[in-house]
Amino acid sequence: MTFADLGLEQSLLVFQASVTLGLTGLFLGLAATYRKRHFGIWAGAWGAYALRLAIIAVFLTTHDRVWLFWHQVATGWTGLLLLWAALVFARQLPWNRRYYAAFLVPVVWSYVAIYQIQNFLVAALPAVLFLGVVTFGTGLVFLQYWRRAASKGAAVLTVAFLLWGVHHLDYTWLRARGAWVPWGYYLDMLFELAVGGGMLLLVLEDQYRGIAALSTLSGDLQRSLRPADVVTAVLERPLALPPVVGCALYREDPGAAAAAGSAGPRTLVFQRGSGVCAAWDRSPLAVAAPDSRDARPILAAHRDGAPLVVHRWPRAGGDGGTTALAPHPYAAFLPVFMGENAAGTFVIVARARDPFASMDREFLRALGHQIGAALQHAELYAALEARSAELARASASLVRAAEAERGRIARELHDETGQVLTAIKLELAELERSLAAARLDTGAVTRASDLAARALESIRATARGLRPAPLDDLGFLPAMRALTEDFAGHTGVAVELRAALLPRAAAPEVETAAYRVLQEALTNVARHAAATRVEVTVTAVDGELRLAVSDDGRGFDAAGGEPGAGHAGLAGMRDRAVGVGGHLAVTSTPGHGTRLEARLPLGENDA
Repeated sequence: MTFADLGLEQSLLVFQASVTLGLTGLFLGLAATYRKRHFGIWAGAWGAYALRLAIIAVFLTTHDRVWLFWHQVATGWTGLLLLWAALVFARQLPWNRRYYAAFLVPVVWSYVAIYQIQNFLVAALPAVLFLGVVTFGTGLVFLQYWRRAASKGAAVLTVAFLLWGVHHLDYTWLRARGAWVPWGYYLDMLFELAVGGGMLLLVLEDQYRGIAALSTLSGDLQRSLRPADVVTAVLERPLALPPVVGCALYREDPGAAAAAGSAGPRTLVFQRGSGVCAAWDRSPLAVAAPDSRDARPILAAHRDGAPLVVHRWPRAGGDGGTTALAPHPYAAFLPVFMGENAAGTFVIVARARDPFASMDREFLRALGHQIGAALQHAELYAALEARSAELARASASLVRAAEAERGRIARELHDETGQVLTAIKLELAELERSLAAARLDTGAVTRASDLAARALESIRATARGLRPAPLDDLGFLPAMRALTEDFAGHTGVAVELRAALLPRAAAPEVETAAYRVLQEALTNVARHAAATRVEVTVTAVDGELRLAVSDDGRGFDAAGGEPGAGHAGLAGMRDRAVGVGGHLAVTSTPGHGTRLEARLPLGENDA
């Protein structure tokens, strides 16, 4: 019989069977993609429902009661599969061989209903009632998931299954009165399409949430590599997934690992948590695996780097993480790899017993690898910062030692060599007076005295260059003020110094670096800027000594590089700033002056 020869009901049955088979294919595809049991069981339920529709079509054609018997059987099996899928999704109920017996019940009841009971209503009502109650119950399962996960797809599924469950109950009444065709089939197909669309929306919505969480976490990690910021990001970003209520990071205890050795058990210790996990204690983590009631170290549960998902817990007992996790229906343990070795686990706790696509194993694996890489990079960054700090301390020590040596040489030149030259100059003066009294030629002695005076002045200038005497004689701020006043007196350029009292004395090498930077900056103003006014600011902010020098001179193109004539001066200032752990910034625009700012750590004053 061709499709054109079929009556209206047969046509509607074929059409609905096609829709139902499409729904079966959809759930088979989801089961193959996400490897979750409830998708496969739902696919089986829709397959049984499509078989039920085909059997009805055959019965309407042959009117053989055997097909009515198998229609009742298919209806019962559809209800059982829907019930089993809902239990697996809601409770992650494991399969038991005794459950096979449940599938014999529809067979027995169908024989009694078709061959022993003559009343249509009494025969058809139990199976249809069971199918309607199970469908309605599936809607309640999705209602609970909707409330916990705030999923729009779950909302669509809730409405579809609830209304479809109610609609199943009117089958016998409408069928007995001949009013089932065509509206009953239209409503069935509408609900089936709503179920398919709702499931696709749910999965796509969860995929979007999962990708958004990974992308946001990746962006957070790119903005900062500091360990504290990285740990905060990896703990807080998964909370954006609606079912997730807490995250915790466990790391291997180095002390326990060293004591146990390579072959001993490895202990994980709580580091930090977020959400409901924030208050967890530092107990070692042991958890019951899905196929065991015995708690064991979680690192032993990770196989081939795969995440471990737990949906149920021991009824009593357990230790550490098991006790803390027991109130929550879902937990995933993501291995955290540092290089090639698992060095910890990241725990995600959810209030939904089985979140969908966003929490499948591939997503968890990707999230775990990203967290492990982020933590490894953060530790490398921390090690780099520690090494940089060590280098900075070593550099500061070298600068301090160099300044101490320069001070010692300056004192020796001033105190010893200067005194010797002063004594020679006095002796030459006495000799010159004696020669003059004896009316002898004093020209050679006068020239020798002049040479001694120039040598003495050179020695004093060298000593001042090695260690600025005003810093030792006057102190830091008075020395800076004396430098600006001396510059203004020699050049005629107006200098305004605004200096605030420092909260504490800076380290000697920092004071020297700041003095030298200001000295060189003023020298550059006199040589190159053609300025009429200079502003100097000295402040202390956040443990830094900040020196700013601004002039109203001709400026230069700072973006294009330092001017040739001032290159050595700027490089020298920058080297002095970097040498004590600071940095120097120069901004300038042709015709609009130049601003120089040095930020130097106050350091520790040993005086």
